Amino acid sequence: MTDHPSTFQGEGGSGSGVDWDDHATIHKKDDGQGVLDAMKALHRGTLAEMVGMIASMPNDMRGEYVIQKAGDHMLGVAEIMELARREDFPGKG
Repeated sequence: MTDHPSTFQGEGGSGSGVDWDDHATIHKKDDGQGVLDAMKALHRGTLAEMVGMIASMPNDMRGEYVIQKAGDHMLGVAEIMELARREDFPGKG
């Protein structure tokens, strides 16, 4: 469990507001969530890895997916791309 807030815009212990190493999963946008939600995850890893994976997809595919971050925060494509553009994003090359 992390002590960081469930939204990336909050203030966290690291000062950046984003815990890039937090656990995250990629889901189809409309997979129904529910009791078996964890079993519907397509990819698992850190928030940075999941943001990088979606950011590297073609534009027309990105909207089909969401990232579920620890703390049950669901990130849509706009929020994901905003994270990918941050200067402190570990996947920025």
